[in-house]
Amino acid sequence: MTRLRKMMLEELQRRNYSACTTRNYLRVVSDFAKHFGKSPDKLGPNELRTYQAYLLTECKLTPGTVVNRVAALRFFFVKTLKRHQFREFLPYPRDQRRLPTVLSLEEVARLIDAAGTLFRRTLLMTLYATGMRRSELAHLKVSDIDSQRMIIRVVQGKGGKDRDLPLSPALLETLREYWRWRKPKTYFFPSRDPRRGSEQPISDKTVWIACSDAARLAGIRKRVTPHTLRHSWATQLLEAGTDLRTIQVLLGHGDLETTAKYLHLSRRHLQAVINPLDGLVLSSTANISHSFKRKSEK
Repeated sequence: MTRLRKMMLEELQRRNYSACTTRNYLRVVSDFAKHFGKSPDKLGPNELRTYQAYLLTECKLTPGTVVNRVAALRFFFVKTLKRHQFREFLPYPRDQRRLPTVLSLEEVARLIDAAGTLFRRTLLMTLYATGMRRSELAHLKVSDIDSQRMIIRVVQGKGGKDRDLPLSPALLETLREYWRWRKPKTYFFPSRDPRRGSEQPISDKTVWIACSDAARLAGIRKRVTPHTLRHSWATQLLEAGTDLRTIQVLLGHGDLETTAKYLHLSRRHLQAVINPLDGLVLSSTANISHSFKRKSEK
């Protein structure tokens, strides 16, 4: 481990950042250094400006993804190297706040059926039935599943918070079938990459690829990511009558305003709106067409 990496790791640990955030922040700084072929402490404002533009224009990353990378670089330069003036060289990109993609129940069924293997089927079912984030799913342990209480515990999720989720009987049946086949010991979805080792969890990328491959095979043209299943689950909970506060707790949101965006996606709430157009007394389309035709003939 290099001196700089050790310094950054110690600063992250002092602030009690989660293991997932720590891992991601270290990776971002490493990618930044590799892009220029220099030690990151030898890079300055010009490199930061061109790199941020590169992420947005050439890599085509979303503003939300770039925000996460900027946060990591800010931590390195400001908290680790104590270069406080670098804040102004690392602006957060403006996020256009687009509504997330949501799948219908029929599309979710097609996606899961197109998984191909029991491993991927179980993975997609767990994502959808719990609304977990992909990193939370990757680090799910066998001990986190409590079939007696019918709950799944998320340990040290985003923000370092634990939370309990309801365990669906249909999901439990699939989890048991998967366990009898794979017999995982520590992590429920252990890595099969010899470089990572069998006692390590799968990577976030494995979860991402499972979703995109299943969507392609199912003929779903929407862009499907692990977060798409999270959004779909939350929206369909709302449509089924679950209150926003409960959904907030299940998703692990710190702010109810974040959860409220699902009101824009729920068909039940949209269909409950009475459109003022329906209250107008208008001439029939047939009469308008007939009148227009007569005027044309004249």
